[in-house]
Amino acid sequence: MSSFLVVANRLPVRRQDGESPSTWTTSPGGLVAALAPVLEGHPGSVWVGWTGSVEETFEPFTVDGIDMEPVAMTQDEFQRYYEGFCNATIWPLYHDAVIRSEYHRSWWEVYRAINRRFTEHACARAGPGAIVWVHDYQLQLMPAQLREQRPDLRIGFFLHIPFPPIELFLQLPWRRQVLQGIVGADVVGFQTPQGAANFRALVERCEVGEIDGDDLLVDGRRIEVRAFPIGVDAPKLQRMARDPGIRARAASLRDSLGHPAKVLLGVDRLDYTKGIARRLEAFGELLDDGRLKVPRHVMVQVAEPTRENVPGYSEFREQIDQIVGEINGKHGRFGHPAINYIHRSQPIEELVALYLVADVMLVTPVRDGMNLVAKEYVACRTDNRGVLILSEFTGAANSMSSALMVNPYDIEGLKSTIDRAIHIPDDEERRRMRELRESVITQDVHRWAADWLDALGIAVKTEC
Repeated sequence: MSSFLVVANRLPVRRQDGESPSTWTTSPGGLVAALAPVLEGHPGSVWVGWTGSVEETFEPFTVDGIDMEPVAMTQDEFQRYYEGFCNATIWPLYHDAVIRSEYHRSWWEVYRAINRRFTEHACARAGPGAIVWVHDYQLQLMPAQLREQRPDLRIGFFLHIPFPPIELFLQLPWRRQVLQGIVGADVVGFQTPQGAANFRALVERCEVGEIDGDDLLVDGRRIEVRAFPIGVDAPKLQRMARDPGIRARAASLRDSLGHPAKVLLGVDRLDYTKGIARRLEAFGELLDDGRLKVPRHVMVQVAEPTRENVPGYSEFREQIDQIVGEINGKHGRFGHPAINYIHRSQPIEELVALYLVADVMLVTPVRDGMNLVAKEYVACRTDNRGVLILSEFTGAANSMSSALMVNPYDIEGLKSTIDRAIHIPDDEERRRMRELRESVITQDVHRWAADWLDALGIAVKTEC
């Protein structure tokens, strides 16, 4: 029985194929880093989540002092719950319906059942009066399910992705049930004030509760609703950016690119919300116009595979492959492609090296809850150099006003901003980066965790 539980779709562990749970290690990630002091300060803390393996059942196990409570899932459940309702219904709807959501009753029923399964695991491990912190869109029904079974619990819910405006959310056939699920929490958090405002308005519109200032009143309970913008592990990233081995790798990468005058970088999951296609098209048109030239100007695009079995993603990958091929065929030189395209996951050490190489960082999603790549890049630029081009439609834009802001739908505007970034004066470049770094360092993931846990009633020392 535990006094503090974290519940997320995935456990923070990874293993090599065929190995047993005892060989698993914790996955690198901001959430694990942020909660490490809390988990260490509460012996017996539990993380509830899915292992990533279907048709397998595991007993609870411990990795790096964190007790893992595995939730099992069949292949059919994975397809209907994760690939279906989570990523073909909720994901596109919450990202401004960039592509049309699919609504299937069978997906919804499995989504409810999986949320109930997570709830049963959490209730089995939660001690009297425990704090349970539920994360993200995969588990929106859990707070109410927890409250129904265990009214003694203190429950938090945080949504890592955007929460949509009223007119979009109302398309969801199960809109009231989702809202009722979330308001089971005592504290509900979003990445941005607008997301919190959208949620309050929808709770009132659907007659689930009443607005009272920044809070909600539901069935006589007061629910705190506010923005908790997440950050990155800035101290760790800065240490890595100063590491001699990583700096040597950065120098090697620049050498392999042919020592261009300017390197442009994009790092994204290969998702249609990330604005990759328009970004590549803007770069290609700048080459067409003669405003940029290979090998003086080159681009590196890292596109990590994701959700490859979800409808629409394979077609999107083919679209990106085609754009990259056309630009390289037209503008590349022997041994010097215009776009160095990497379609595989990269370890954090390699990403930090790439951040050190990049003169211009392109973060241009059409919609994003926060976007931590922008903050990772800034945290790594200990030399106060580099230019961040940032979409207006990211949560990060709220606190990173010193970036060069763009509307990712406006290719001409994006081209002009890239051109400006390439030729920005040194003093302006340094000033903007200093201001960005102040924001990222003071509002890092440790500050985010401390604010959250203070709202939940846990005191924790920050590293700010």
